[in-house]
Amino acid sequence: MAFLELEGVSVGYHKNEFVVKDLTLDVEKGEFVSLLGPSGCGKTTTLRAIAGFLKVQKGKIIINGKIYNSIPPNKRNIGFVFQNYALFPHLNVFENVAFGLKIRRFPKDVIRKKVLKALEFVGLRGFEERLPSQLSGGQQQRVAIARAIVVKPDLLLMDEPLSNLDAKLRVEMRAELRRMQKELGITTVYVTHDQAEALSLSDRVAVMNQGKIEQFDTPENLFLNPKTLFVARFVGFQDFVEGDVVDIENGLVTVKIGSTSLKAKGMNALSLGMRVILVARPKNFEILENQSTNSLKGEIVSRIFQGDNILYVVKVPDVGYLKVEMPAENAKWRENEIVFLKVEPENCLAFPKED
Repeated sequence: MAFLELEGVSVGYHKNEFVVKDLTLDVEKGEFVSLLGPSGCGKTTTLRAIAGFLKVQKGKIIINGKIYNSIPPNKRNIGFVFQNYALFPHLNVFENVAFGLKIRRFPKDVIRKKVLKALEFVGLRGFEERLPSQLSGGQQQRVAIARAIVVKPDLLLMDEPLSNLDAKLRVEMRAELRRMQKELGITTVYVTHDQAEALSLSDRVAVMNQGKIEQFDTPENLFLNPKTLFVARFVGFQDFVEGDVVDIENGLVTVKIGSTSLKAKGMNALSLGMRVILVARPKNFEILENQSTNSLKGEIVSRIFQGDNILYVVKVPDVGYLKVEMPAENAKWRENEIVFLKVEPENCLAFPKED
């Protein structure tokens, strides 16, 4: 039995209008699970339902074998880290972290010991007297984490806690969050719209779309073997052409595109004559001077320097504009050159075209 179970959960903000519909999810004890998806897909709604801030209209939320549907938020031993940290501006760091312990009526000496230990764990010893306004964004986030973990919650919920930080600090804090969670062993559910964040932090990732889970898998399987076109697009694949399946052999399909054809990995149940969409990652294309197998002809319209990489935008007749990423040291091509884009069949996925 999983530590956290969502059984057919439906939640909404208006009666009979569900944002999350019949959602089922199992999270093992000590596991770090991310809910990944675009804005409005239901991930934060799911988190708020687990915390008790929203009433479950259908289904069950079970934590450690106990149904939590009717338990109020203040009676659930759950830590919550909000997107904006939700620190009390008039309380100093020590008082913010101690707040949950005071509500639980711990003795003063115990509170002091627990707060100092939590602050040491997040690297903020010596900051006890500072107000939130005197802290950087990263430090405020650490205070919010310390406040959430100091009560030793059964479950830790985090709602996009890195979104307000600059890019460099976000990357640094990913490693810190992963370390903290593994050292503490707290079962964690984390909400994000950033696929790199979800893949780097999580034991498993649930990709959500319109209130449902499209795929719940390890980061490696999501990245390499997306099960649906939506998931593929969300983890970095780009659509690049449509065509019809004319042959199927050994897991590979041959797709007819005008006067040419491409081989690709067939995803889901494909059949002869089916209309499919081919997707590939920008870095999986190779730019060639001459035509080759599994290639399309195009013209380079943009060459964009990105530091270690060069991003090319290539106009392919009857297809559109494709992005190709390659290491700067190999990027000899210039704008307006006619080239051929080659992609190996194992790096090209074919999905049924959605109606």
